[in-house]
Order: sequence, then structure tokens, then C-alpha cells
Amino acid sequence: MMPKKILFIASLVLCSAFLKVQAATWVVSYPGALYEGDERHKYPEALLKLALEKTGVRYEMRASSRVKYQSKALRQLRENLEVNVVWSMTDKQRESDLLPIRIPITKGLIGWRVLLSHKSKPFYEKEITSMEELLVYSPVQGVDWPDTKILQANGFNVLAAQNHVEAANLISRQQADFYPRSVIEVLPELSAENADPDVLLKPRVALHYKTAMYFFVNKRNVTMARLLEVGLQRAIEDGSFDALFYEYHGEMLDKIALDERLHFELENPLLPINTPVYDADYWYQPAQSAAKREDARQ
Repeated sequence: MMPKKILFIASLVLCSAFLKVQAATWVVSYPGALYEGDERHKYPEALLKLALEKTGVRYEMRASSRVKYQSKALRQLRENLEVNVVWSMTDKQRESDLLPIRIPITKGLIGWRVLLSHKSKPFYEKEITSMEELLVYSPVQGVDWPDTKILQANGFNVLAAQNHVEAANLISRQQADFYPRSVIEVLPELSAENADPDVLLKPRVALHYKTAMYFFVNKRNVTMARLLEVGLQRAIEDGSFDALFYEYHGEMLDKIALDERLHFELENPLLPINTPVYDADYWYQPAQSAAKREDARQ
């Protein structure tokens, strides 16, 4: 049996560590928006703030002006430079390199994809009724995005772009048939000032693969990971997570109407084994959307 003196000392150490976490001001640095007014950035920032508030710690949030593109952000996070929190779609490699907080911050919406296409491309007008018909056409994705490997694994001939801007330009120049975009990204992109008015959202079709967007921290930053996990879980339990989710995404989900689209289910070979796929509170289900949105507003 451990001597009482040692137990007492161990208790003091634990109490001291907890009090330091509570008393310290946590500087939370994360990638800045790609451009001024980038609507896609607002929800993750708001959720990060909510999670920190739920922990009760003192904090300061800082958006990096030097780290904006995802590939650089993940590299800097891995090397413990410039940023200490990044939100990104998960895959096996990212969970090996970094420490994920395994609560899907967009309820899996990152895996619900609608298709952008130039209105002059035959694909835009084509009535797609089967996966075989869809595989005839070539999508564009980012060269280092998990989505590229997922699409390739499902039989698509994917055109790789260096980043989102290049991918959008390839669609504008009609060099790819379609650009799968997450439902959380697509409407802000279509309404941006620099958007090409000839690039439109293809009606009646969607893709889906099981995946999650997480907050990631450096593998050694276990305390930060635990703080964010506790904060997010508390927000789920008291309903503030859903309230924020539908505040930012409810109108968009009404407009896109996933439950009225023919969606093709894709396999995701990159999905890590520890993904909490069976926890219903973590995932968006189109058929249940209206009821949950109403609950969140009350």
C-alpha cells in the first residue's frame, strides 16, 4: 500500500496542476481566414470559443495572419509552431501525426458533398441516376486532401489541384466536370464577390461518405486536448452545441435540402478505426433535421 505521505503529496500535485489550468490564460492560436469576410471560418471560431467558455478557463483567441492554408497549418501544428489548434477533416495519417479531439464539430457535414459545375459543361444538364453514370465524369479536388483518395478509391478519375483557388479556377475554365464541395462550404463560396456566376450547384444529386472534421492539437498538448473535449461535451449535453450548429447551418440545410437529393454513398478507406460512428448525438441525419432544428431553437 502506498504510504499516506506519498498519497498526500500526489494529491497536492494533482490539485496544483488543476489550479494552474484554471488560473492560466490559455492562448489559443489557429489559422486565419483565407480572405476578409470568409464565412466558412466563422462557425469553427464560434464553436472553439463556446468550448473554451464551457471549461471555465481564462483564454485568449488569436487568428494567425501568417498561417491560412490547411496544408501549412497542419505542418505548423505538427511542428508546434505558430498555431496550437487546427480544424480539419480527419484521416489515418492526420490522427497519427496529431492529437484529435474526436467530437465531429460539424456533425459529419464535411462528408455530405454537393457538386459544383460550369453551366456549359454537359455534366451540369445530365440527369444522373446511378453511380455508373457519375463515374464517367471527372471531379477536381486538392492534391493533399483526404477527399482525393476517397474519390479515387471509389473509382473516380480525379484531377488534382494545389489548393481550393486552383480547383475553383479549373471548374471556371471547364477543365474538370465537377467540384464536390461540403454543404458547409458551398453556399458562402457561391455568394463570394469573386465567385464565377457561370459555376452553379448541380441540382438533385449529392455524395456522402462517413468522415468528421475535428479540432486537432499537437500530440504533446494533451492538456489542451482534454480542455476542448470537456468543453465540447458540456456544450452537447446542455444543448448549446446544437443551438450554435443550427444557428450557422440551419438556413443552408433548408436551401440545399439533402433529404430531397439522390445521394450516392461512398466508402471511406481513410476513416480511422476510433471514429465515433455509433454515437447518434455526433452526426447529422437529413431525415431528422427539421425536428432537431426546432428543438435547438427552443
